[in-house]
Amino acid sequence: VQLVESGGGLVQRGGSLRLSCAASGFTFSTFTMGWARQISGKKIEWVSNISPDGDQTTYADFVKGRFTIARDNVQNTLTLEMKNLETNDTAVYYCGKDLTVVAGQVVNGYWGQGTQVTVSS
Repeated sequence: VQLVESGGGLVQRGGSLRLSCAASGFTFSTFTMGWARQISGKKIEWVSNISPDGDQTTYADFVKGRFTIARDNVQNTLTLEMKNLETNDTAVYYCGKDLTVVAGQVVNGYWGQGTQVTVSS
């Protein structure tokens, strides 16, 4: 399993970013995929999931209406469109497979090296 995130960077509060994840080493189209994030000093928290066919999406309450997850099962890519970013969205964002989530925290699964998102005020 290889997951490579990209697209992070520095953005002002209220701005937007689009994260991408290139997946390989497994049959991407058959797995639920997700995004998680880790704010400095805290545990990894779940952000969003998308079903294998892309028809079903779920979001953590703190990103609902601002973030949109999508996937391309031909290109084996996962994306996260982030709008109206807030300073407390600053975190390392991870693309994940087989994420096990307990009380909003990711406790197991596969994820990449992450991409840093920094939102300035």
